[in-house]
Amino acid sequence: MSAIEQTEAARPRGTRLPRRARRNQLLGAAQEVFVAQGYHAAAMDDIAERAGVSKPVLYQHFPGKLELYLALLDQHCESLLHSVRTALASTTENKLRVAATMDAYFAYVEDPGGAFRLVFESDLTNEPAVRERVDKVSLECAEAISAVIAEDTGLSRDESMLLAVGLGGVSQVVARYWLSSESEVPRETAVQLLTSLAWKGIAGFPLHGTDAH
Repeated sequence: MSAIEQTEAARPRGTRLPRRARRNQLLGAAQEVFVAQGYHAAAMDDIAERAGVSKPVLYQHFPGKLELYLALLDQHCESLLHSVRTALASTTENKLRVAATMDAYFAYVEDPGGAFRLVFESDLTNEPAVRERVDKVSLECAEAISAVIAEDTGLSRDESMLLAVGLGGVSQVVARYWLSSESEVPRETAVQLLTSLAWKGIAGFPLHGTDAH
């Protein structure tokens, strides 16, 4: 059950929850408010009301709005990184790896909770702690992709990172455009199109130790 689903299940006031369940419920409520209003317009009053708790209960778990936002950001950055790593490990066939990785970004962006907006479209990127987390997850995703590229092509780490940053960047930018434009192109088709574009480039590098593409 997601944090937002736990919020829905536990919203009535007065319900006693274990500490971990309460924390997850509060995170779910905060996500709804931050995604809808942005960081600056959101208030702790709004989050407490959305969660169906008093402000003192909210402050028992999170000392302030920034700490609450960072806890959410940590959660969803880790979710993205896990999805990318899982996609890369899902097959040893490189074209399918590219498709799975592209789809991981599309699935992340398409999630109805809108968590991607906290990572890719935050209105708080001038806050060092937020910028650090966003940069870190982008780097870690690129490193995961580049490790596969380097192993399979024999390219240097720096060369592999350039390609990996390109693949990750294209994936998330196109996925966000696809969602925001309310495209009639189905997700599966969008992923296939983007995979075809990316594969025409990446397939030009021969497999390490062979002459095959």
